[in-house]
Amino acid sequence: MTTATMVRAEDVWKQFGRHGALCGLNLAVPEGSAYALIGPNGAGKTTTIKLLMNLLSPTRGTATVMDVDTRRMSPEVLAQIGYVSESQAFPSRMLVGDYLDYLRPFYPAWDRALESSIRSRLQLPAGHKIGQLSHGMRIKLALACALPYRPRLLILDEPFSGLDPLVREEFMEGLLLESGELTLLIASHELGEIEHIATHVGFIDGGRMLVEESTVDLNQRLREVRVTLEQAAVLPRQLPAEWLQARAYGNVLSFVDTRYAEAELGARVRALFGAVRHIDAQPLPLRSVFTTLARAAREGAIR
Repeated sequence: MTTATMVRAEDVWKQFGRHGALCGLNLAVPEGSAYALIGPNGAGKTTTIKLLMNLLSPTRGTATVMDVDTRRMSPEVLAQIGYVSESQAFPSRMLVGDYLDYLRPFYPAWDRALESSIRSRLQLPAGHKIGQLSHGMRIKLALACALPYRPRLLILDEPFSGLDPLVREEFMEGLLLESGELTLLIASHELGEIEHIATHVGFIDGGRMLVEESTVDLNQRLREVRVTLEQAAVLPRQLPAEWLQARAYGNVLSFVDTRYAEAELGARVRALFGAVRHIDAQPLPLRSVFTTLARAAREGAIR
């Protein structure tokens, strides 16, 4: 059974003058997934998010949400999308409660009970002016505005930027407990906060998608390998292209294998280094996946 695609970008380019922010980006977010869009600063993550929200238009190529071209999304489609951004603008003079009162009529599916639960869980002060809220409270407000109408798609653009660890934890608790069934697309540098919920990962760099796959497949093929040899480890001039960050110290060899196959690894190591005492291969946490791919992209090891 094929899973439907909630968000898709096909050969999307975005130019700002002479600068190419996106250069033939391809992206596919399966319906019901929690998709982590990761990459270094300036990689094109926020530009991608803004294109999907129709805050920007592609120079060429096509982006769709729920099979609708993002440039032609109707109010009915937009009412099924939640959006939270670190730089989200709010009317600073309005009270929190008044702003939520203002939003409700725009969303026929708005759930007052869910709104109340979210406000209580996030401890949002209804009587405070938005302009007087801290950055963390404004992010909480954005979440409280995005969830009560039970969107099919929730897009989060760097939601943890500048938040202290307690607020991050409260944010994720509120999201996970109150979100219900939805597709989540999150661009964030705080990878530790999303690792336990991400089902898919897209690594973007230089405006291009370099790696996109499920976390299950990624964990199966990407392993941190530590080999103890019988003799001192000396790195040859050429190692397999899929071995990244290779290091040798004493009789210990370490590297990241991007095409891990347990049945083949031992033979390949022995062919290059001789007798082996022990091989240990462990899955990488998402943060290590990010740093490994970012370094490999910078060094031209992946294109």
